Order: sequence, then structure tokens, then C-alpha cells
Amino acid sequence: MSPDPFSYKTHFKNKYNPFHLFSSYQQIHRMKLQNLVIFLIFHITSLHLCVESTDSSHPQDPYSCASASQPPYSCDSSDPSTKTYDFCKTTLPISRRAEDLVSRLTFEEKATQLVDTSPAIPRLGIPAYEWWSEGLHGIGFLTRVQQGISFFNRTIQHATSFPQVILTAASFDAHIWYRIGQATGKEARALYNAGQVTGLGFWAPNVNIFRDPRWGRGQETPGEDPLVVGKYGASFVRGVQGDSFEGESTLGDHLQASACCKHYTAHDLDNWNGVNRFRFNAIVTLQDMADTYQPPFRSCVQEGKASGIMCSYNEINGIPSCAHYDLLTKTLRHEWGFYGYITSDCDAVNVLHVEQKYAKTPEDAVADALKSGMDVECSTSARSKDFPVSYLRNYTKSAVEKKKVTVSEIDRALHNLFSTRMRLGLFNGDPTKQLYSDIGPDQVCSQEHQALALEAALDGIVLLKNADRLLPLSKSGISSLAVIGPNAHNSTNLLGNYFGPACKNVTILEGLRNYVSSASYEKGCNNVSCTSAAKKKPVEMAQTEDQVILVMGLDQSQEKERLDRMDLVLPGKQPTLITAVAKAAKRPIVLVLLGGSPMDVTFAKNNRKIGSILWAGYPGQAGATALAQIIFGEHNPGGRLPMTWYPQDFTKVPMTDMRMRPQPSTGNPGRTYRFYEGEKVFEFGYGLSYSDYSYTFASVAQNQLNVKDSSNQQSENSETPGYKLVSDIGEEQCENIMFKVTVSVKNEGQMAGKHPVLLFARHAKPGKGRPIKKLVGFQTVKLGAGEKTEIEYELSPCEHLSSANEDGVMVMEEGSQILLVGDKEHPVTIIV
Repeated sequence: MSPDPFSYKTHFKNKYNPFHLFSSYQQIHRMKLQNLVIFLIFHITSLHLCVESTDSSHPQDPYSCASASQPPYSCDSSDPSTKTYDFCKTTLPISRRAEDLVSRLTFEEKATQLVDTSPAIPRLGIPAYEWWSEGLHGIGFLTRVQQGISFFNRTIQHATSFPQVILTAASFDAHIWYRIGQATGKEARALYNAGQVTGLGFWAPNVNIFRDPRWGRGQETPGEDPLVVGKYGASFVRGVQGDSFEGESTLGDHLQASACCKHYTAHDLDNWNGVNRFRFNAIVTLQDMADTYQPPFRSCVQEGKASGIMCSYNEINGIPSCAHYDLLTKTLRHEWGFYGYITSDCDAVNVLHVEQKYAKTPEDAVADALKSGMDVECSTSARSKDFPVSYLRNYTKSAVEKKKVTVSEIDRALHNLFSTRMRLGLFNGDPTKQLYSDIGPDQVCSQEHQALALEAALDGIVLLKNADRLLPLSKSGISSLAVIGPNAHNSTNLLGNYFGPACKNVTILEGLRNYVSSASYEKGCNNVSCTSAAKKKPVEMAQTEDQVILVMGLDQSQEKERLDRMDLVLPGKQPTLITAVAKAAKRPIVLVLLGGSPMDVTFAKNNRKIGSILWAGYPGQAGATALAQIIFGEHNPGGRLPMTWYPQDFTKVPMTDMRMRPQPSTGNPGRTYRFYEGEKVFEFGYGLSYSDYSYTFASVAQNQLNVKDSSNQQSENSETPGYKLVSDIGEEQCENIMFKVTVSVKNEGQMAGKHPVLLFARHAKPGKGRPIKKLVGFQTVKLGAGEKTEIEYELSPCEHLSSANEDGVMVMEEGSQILLVGDKEHPVTIIV
């Protein structure tokens, strides 16, 4: 077996000299250029982690070099002084331990702990801690910042890279979401046990609503539906933190890792038409806040038990999120019962002063953030030209001296921070003797986790078109295959953003060559932007090969953090190339689209020479294998779109208009499937399969809410329905009127498949700001050819059949609502 070019044991003769990475020029030449670049980025840029710090504001992490194999922890029992510290006594409540620790800190020490890169406190035996680590779809690694994870010259050099979130959401399988979180949390703890982690807080999931299809970070979210986004967030968080899948939390104060739901709240614009996220004031109605923007975060807190929340850059109705006492303290902590820490988005405290001018001075910014309930500042000051100063590190002392903030407010923040670290077991002594100590390197990139990455990609990929059942292709009937497109032979483009060094990663071309080894390839465009297209060779290939597969769409040059899209069409000359190749081909072609946001591909949808369209999002390390298996019939696709695909005309609506509901006076047709009234390219929940599925309502145990509302007396002829506030109905009565819906599902096809079944509800009389329809439940079923089963949903009228009024209050309205699954309907009557 030839030596692995990515093995440090083979090539890294001097860990501080990148020129010793390879033993010969020939080995470099044999590597794909893109993989070489990724390798160098991930590993050479990590050199700074083992270079002694000369910056006094960023003290050297004692566990990053000399003690690299030793996990950082406090309360070493071999140190006699620890026996006198209450914060080391595991028999005491976390709150008491945190209170003791904070009381022992000097003011100078307190100020240093309010920033994500928190230095060591040697006199108390407390190591440095880094709050910032990424785990959006597997352990991530950002080359431009110092985080709590190192893969450089260590025991563990890779991590499982799952599909980008938007594709995983398309599976509509909450258990997969939980298992991905679980795998991410396990790999995080394995890295800690191997001494490669200085922080166990992971700033994921992103539970913002994908409100506008142009948002560059929509790819990070679970889509546009609040129920789906909230369920994803809760499931992923519970997995990361080591909790049970659902039900009462079984964790107590024993976190496997800490998950942080972001970006709180009403945040979904990065940089559009001259408006950036630092200066954007999101004008949000109380109604939209109640039924769209807030529910996913509430689910994260109340169902997921998230231990972290990140406040966003944007203002909400004139008040920046990170200075919003009502949102951070009243809502999060008092109403929802949040137990954890609140971090700023990176440099958001600076933004209060420098960009938004909300705070007049740096000290005002510090005070606004801390008084609102924020606990720790993410600062990029060590590597940022835009924000070269950490406000909390540099201005907390002067803010106290100027009486803008009190020491007790600082202590509150520190209590939340150290409580979280204690819940992670980092103050319990020797980690080899603690819970989670048995999670070793063998659980990173394990066969189980890699199989899960493949499963998630298989279940997420969406079949958008399959005219005359072109797919699946015959494994024996295709003797020649042309694979064309700028996304066909680029493995990096499969990973999306916030990815880490994948266990393994192959291109789509390589995946297809497992079925047709002689498959020919042509890039077709200069890159994904396709500013120039060379059509001659692709057209010639299309004329001679048995089958053509075009791999087009988007990549991170088109959509990403700090980059929103200006339109919804495919980039540059991609449509021209696709149309020319389809026209020349001997038979209808297959079009594969990568990308994390909706695309107006109406031209392809209506082109008879384009037989099949597959949307693959950013499918992760196993994405190429998954696509090939679907195309050649080894897997029956079942993914369904978690967001609406709008036509290009939608871009006439300003992205800055945050209103979900239609506004005819301004030309806003509404946002998301719940309110959008215009034409669609593909609708939310759309997705084909190689099988057809039929549904029937087997039974609906209909209960009726019959409560007279004395505050809303009406005559019999009144057209205004009666209503009652959900808060007035009460928890006990809400539980009493819950009912079950049983749906029968049958696979009418000739191939086994996994199928998401989506249950919607709509008012019999639309209008008055009510959703056109809304999702009230979803489940997946696995059915063999011809097999039939029944699935059961439990609905709570107080949750699923209520709606938000203009004051942002949830109400139950009298009248009929219709349950929908597929093309079947069933009425439910509500009596007030």
C-alpha cells in the first residue's frame, strides 16, 4: 500500500516546517490540487496553535503545545489547595460552586473571562478556555480564527462531515437530526479527551428562519417552516449535549458538549444591495415575531434544553439584539426558563458603538450588553482589521469606574459562564475518571458515523423532476457516460460552509465512475460563476455518449456568510450550457443541482430534453456516493424541499422587508409557503420518488374546545368568529383537548423507499393574517413495494390549530379547520 499523503507519520518530519510535508515533488503532483490546498489550509494554518504567544492580551494556552495530549481541566486532586475550594466539591450544587469560584476572582481576572478566548488563572488552577468552536454539520474548522479545536499534528486529524443543514432538513427525519448532533457531540468529546480541545462549546445550530431565498446563510438553516426549524434545533441540541432523543431531559448537569442556538433573533440578512448585517434594523411585527421568528428559539430552550444562545448583530425594531433586555432576560430567562450562557455574535459589542451608533461610547456598549443579559463577547480583535479591539477586555474596567455597569452584573455573567463549564465536567478533576472519558479517537470518523453521513445524504437529496421515469439509470444499460459541469469534479463544493477536515471525500465524477468506469468529463464553465462557457466539447460529448449528467448549481462563491444573492437564476452562462447540451444529447439528460438556496430553473423544468432534476444541496463527505446510488437505483429518493423555490420575479421584493404576510400596497406577496401568494417553481414539501405513495385518513379522534369567552360576546349573525386566548385556556385544558390523527400510507410502487409524510392544517376561511396553511406534524416511514402502514400524530389545538393575532398573542378561533395530507382532507371543528 502506498503511503497516505495526508499522514503526518509519513511526511511531517518537522512539525514546524511546512516544506517537509511531502517527501517528493512527485507525491505533491499526484495529489489533486484542490485536496492539497485544503490540506495546507487545515494543517499549516494551525501552526499558530503551537507557537508561543507574545501578545499579553492573548496569553498562551498552556494546553495547546507542551501539554497537548492532556485535556484541560480544573480541580486536580493532587493539588492540596483544591480541597479548600468549594468550586471543586462535586457534591455541592453547580450554582453554589460557581458562586464560590466567582467570589475568588480579582476584578482584573473577572474582566479577562468575559471574552471568548478566556486566559488561564494559574493561582486557582483554572486553564484557558475557548468558547468558540464550530459544529454546524460535524466538527468545523475556520482557518481565519483561533478556535477551541486543533487537528494539527495530533492523534485525530479528521472529523465526520455531514450534509449541510438545509439538505439534512429535507429528510424530515428528526431522529437523523438527533443522531447527527449525537455524533458531533461524541467526536467533540473524543477530541477533548485526546487533548485537542480547549473548549467544548459549539456555536450551532443555526435556527433562523430561511425567510428570503437570497440569504447567503440560508444553507445553514433547516429551512423556512418554524415547526421544522424548531424540531431540528431541539433534536440536534439534545444529540450534541448527550441527552435522550425526546421527553424529559435525562442530562442533569452532565453535558457531553454544549450547543448554542443562533442567531437570536429575526436575523436573515448578511450583505444585500448595500445593506449589511451590522447596520440592519429588522422591523418586525409582533404577529410575525410570535408565529415565525421566535418559536424555533423557544423550542431550542424548552425542548432542546440548549446551554447556549448567541444574540445577533441586527437591531429589532431599533434595539440591537445584544442590547435587548426584553429578549435576552425577560423572554429567554424569565419566560422560557433558559439555563446557560449568552454570547454575542463576533464583535457585536463593537458594532453597538462603531456601526449602529446605538452606544455613544465603548463603555456604554459594554454596559448595554451586560445589562441586557449577555454574558460573553466573541471578539476577533486578534485577527480583524474591522474590529481591532475587544470591548469587554479593554473597556469593562472603565465602564465600572464610570458607574455604567456594576460588578454584580459582571458576576452574574461569570456565574453563567462558569456554571456551563462545570456542567461540562471541567471542574471535576481528572477527566480520565469522569463521565464521557471512554469516548476515544476510535469514535471519530467511525464506520457508524460515516454510514450516518451517507444515510443523511441519501435521505435528503430531492428528486424534482423525473419525466418518463428516466431515473434510475440501468447499471447494465449505460455503456458510456458524459459528466459535465463545474461542480462535477470538485469535492470541496460538496461540503458547504463551516466544514472540517472530512474523513474522506470524493467528487461526484468519482462516485459515478464506480458505476461507469469510463465516464468522460468536461468542466464546461470556467468555474461555478460561469462567466465563460466552452460549449463545443460538452456538445460533442452529448452527441456521442449514451447518457449525460450535468452537475451545475451554486457554491460558496455565490452564497455564504457576508454574501447574499442578488437573483435566483443559475449563475452566468450555466443555463445556456445546460440548454445546448440537452439539445444535443441523444436522450433526455439528468441535471444535478448543488446549492443551499432556491434556484429558478423553470427553463429546465419545462425542457423535455431535461428528463430528471436532482437537488443535492451540499451533501457532505458522502454526497457523491449518495448521488451515484440514487441515480443508478440503489436507493429510492425521498427528500422533500424544506423551502419554497421562488421565480426570479420574487427578487423585486426588497430583502429588507421583514414582513411575512402579504402587503399588496408595497408589492410584497408574502414570505414562505405559509403566506406567499405568488407563482412557485417548486413548493415547500415537494419531492418525487421512484415510488408513488397514497394516503387516507384512517381515523381522527376529534375533540372540541367549548369554552364561552365572555369578553367576546357576539350575535348569531356575526361574521366575526369567536376566539379565546390560548393563555386563558390553561395548560390543563389544552392537554385535555389533544387528539390523535391516524394516517394510512401505502407504497404503490415497485421499489422500497423511505417517505416523509407531512400533515398540514388550514383555516376553512382564509384571510385576516392567517397562514394559507401550516405544517402541524411530520413523520417518515419505510415501506417495501406494495406495503401499507399507519402512522399516528398527536395534535394539540392550543399549539397546532391556534394562530397569532396582530398583538402577537396566540388565540384559538371558532370555526372549521382542514387537515391535509397529500391530496386528502379532513375537517376539524373548533367551538368557542
